[in-house]
Amino acid sequence: MSGFPILSLMLLVPLVGAIACLVTSAQAARWIALLTTLAELALGIVLWANYDIGGAQWQFTERANLFAGMQWALGIDGIALLLIVLTVFLMPICIGASWLSIESRVGEYMASFLLMETLMIGVFVAQDLFLFYIFFEAGLIPMYLIIGIWGGRDRIYASYKFFLYTLLGSVLMLIAMFWMANEAGTTDIPTLMAYDFPPGAQTWLWLAFFASFAVKLPMWPVHTWLPDAHVQAPTAGSVILAGVLLKMGGYGFIRFSLPMFPEASAQLAWLIFALSMVAVVYTSLVALVQHDMKKLIAYSSVAHMGIVTVGLFAFNRQGLEGAMVVMLSHGLVSGALFLSVGVIYDRLHTREIDRYGGLSINMPHYALFFMLFTMASIGLPGTSGFVGEFLALAGIYQLSSWVTAVCATGVILGAAYMLYLYWRVAFGIQRNPDAAAMPDLDKREWAMMAPIAAAVLWMGVYPESFIAPMRQDIAALDARLAQARPQGDAKLALGKTRPAVAEHEEVH
Repeated sequence: MSGFPILSLMLLVPLVGAIACLVTSAQAARWIALLTTLAELALGIVLWANYDIGGAQWQFTERANLFAGMQWALGIDGIALLLIVLTVFLMPICIGASWLSIESRVGEYMASFLLMETLMIGVFVAQDLFLFYIFFEAGLIPMYLIIGIWGGRDRIYASYKFFLYTLLGSVLMLIAMFWMANEAGTTDIPTLMAYDFPPGAQTWLWLAFFASFAVKLPMWPVHTWLPDAHVQAPTAGSVILAGVLLKMGGYGFIRFSLPMFPEASAQLAWLIFALSMVAVVYTSLVALVQHDMKKLIAYSSVAHMGIVTVGLFAFNRQGLEGAMVVMLSHGLVSGALFLSVGVIYDRLHTREIDRYGGLSINMPHYALFFMLFTMASIGLPGTSGFVGEFLALAGIYQLSSWVTAVCATGVILGAAYMLYLYWRVAFGIQRNPDAAAMPDLDKREWAMMAPIAAAVLWMGVYPESFIAPMRQDIAALDARLAQARPQGDAKLALGKTRPAVAEHEEVH
């Protein structure tokens, strides 16, 4: 693969497919979108197969000057690789989920999804500060259109709320980027990751980036756009929103906040932990009383992202690796849960939990898949959910026992609301004849569910295949954070850090 611009090709292919969808018939647009996303999946597999574990940190790099000092700079490490693979894996499934449910303006819908695929991959491959910003913000546009045009009854309100929340948070980040480029004399992200910004400036820069990433993730209390967006979005929109778009916030913390501002990250870790603990407990309790299936899963996403943030700011390898695995697992599992909702919504056109019941009788295959994804969501050993949450909680336990205790309640509450949901949908008495008459999964729905189920079990049984590509990059980030690592509950509460020399001496 040396010298072959595979990353540029992965950005170009969906763009070409999007243009083709706009100038063809509805049925042709469906097939073009499916074939394009399958081609991207094939490129993603080639990328993964050719990635050199243990090789250079940045691979498949491409560079060309654009204008005003800005570069077309692309490259990936193991962390970006896994998120790209997650993206290209979910996209054909999203097209399949939209095959019959989208009947109006099909070409524009498929073009929006393909454009969004280009922009999401662009976020993970960009190595120039402002190129990253363009991809990061432009990704809002196709999702805004997908919710606003093909969404539910309150789609306009939800789409505006989604757009304004995520855009306003990023204005501060752009200002910070200009200051960083002027201070360091470069917009190259790998160079900036190793640059030592003045400690006094780090706090302000960290807060500026936090304003953007906290909304995108989303963290409490700026999470309120997410349930509205999920409820109003079409099924495929919810899948890609939960599966990939939320992960951009976590990726931002890994790529910018932690390596570029390590001292500020340590001093403000208490803020992350406080907001994350509230998110884990509060949104889990809110999920427990929901009557709308999509809204329940949306609130569960906020709780799971709380585990991600505490893992990221645990300042150790277990926490960082756990947070990444939780992001990957959540991308698969939450996407699958929204697909599960979409399957029965297409039959009965309601998301009210009480309208269902006893579906294991007439839809046994559906109930089996739904059960697997429910178990993965609550972290059953043998599924992807267990690996990530265990690692993340083990990482944070090294820093703070009480933060771990609070976040562990999220696992218990997660079991409560997910099992309660499954019991009400799959078991019980069939009170509604229309629900009892629904047919089981067809071939198209099998083709959507089975690959995710296989991936969830693969990650749960053999997580090493997902951890190995990012191990070296996590280790490099951990080494960068070592000098600023907080030590214990008391130091964490005060935002104090310990000198790197003392850390070194204790290790030896």
